[in-house]
Amino acid sequence: MGDYLTTPELLPGERIDQLYSEDIQIIQSPQVFSFSLDAVLLANFAKPPMKQASTLVDLCAGNGAVSLFMAPRVKGKIAMVEIQPRLADMARRSVALNQLDQQITVYQQDLATIFDQIHKDSIDAVVCNPPYFADLPDSKKNPNQYLAIARHEIATSLETVISVTSGLLKTNGKAYFVHRPDRLPELMSMMQKHRLAVKRLQFVYPKVGKDANIMLVEAIKDGGTSGLKVLPSLMTYDESGEYSAPVKKMLYGD
Repeated sequence: MGDYLTTPELLPGERIDQLYSEDIQIIQSPQVFSFSLDAVLLANFAKPPMKQASTLVDLCAGNGAVSLFMAPRVKGKIAMVEIQPRLADMARRSVALNQLDQQITVYQQDLATIFDQIHKDSIDAVVCNPPYFADLPDSKKNPNQYLAIARHEIATSLETVISVTSGLLKTNGKAYFVHRPDRLPELMSMMQKHRLAVKRLQFVYPKVGKDANIMLVEAIKDGGTSGLKVLPSLMTYDESGEYSAPVKKMLYGD
């Protein structure tokens, strides 16, 4: 992508970080939102649509990390959908920073209302890093409202996200999710209910000997129920406590 011509105005507490493997810069704030490894894993796991006329939609986009990291591999357009105005603003400024305004549009709105902007049954692929935790009365939530909404199903629910994903996708369109392994039965049940067939599954482990703490899921709209592939496990850290070779490659390139 080369040199950046635009230096955005940063708000207090914000900084610019870089994903070296894709030569992408992103505006972050520890007080508001910083992308986690989950976003990098999802961006790497998802297969972008290859047609120039295609569109990829990023639901629960946060500060835009997943879309930004995928942008160099996406031939068509990208639409980010984020409910929190401050996060959507960070995403817009990162889009401008990387000179991707022609490719990426940011919609600051509730994903449940996105059909007023994007036609149903029109999208080739959807990626989503949704809130991981159900909004239960006794669940402990981060006192920081930005982080609470990003992590808990306060502003949306897993079923809403899956229903909207299915509504957006064309037949045979693909959905890519990153989530917690303990919610796999619920995720698969809801996907089946909303015409999404799970086709690829990968579990990510902190290190050897630990339980999986992340899962990556690919589903196809109106796909058959057979043919699920479980990919080889991925370790976040190696035995010396460093990032594993595959994770290093995602972060820093070859």
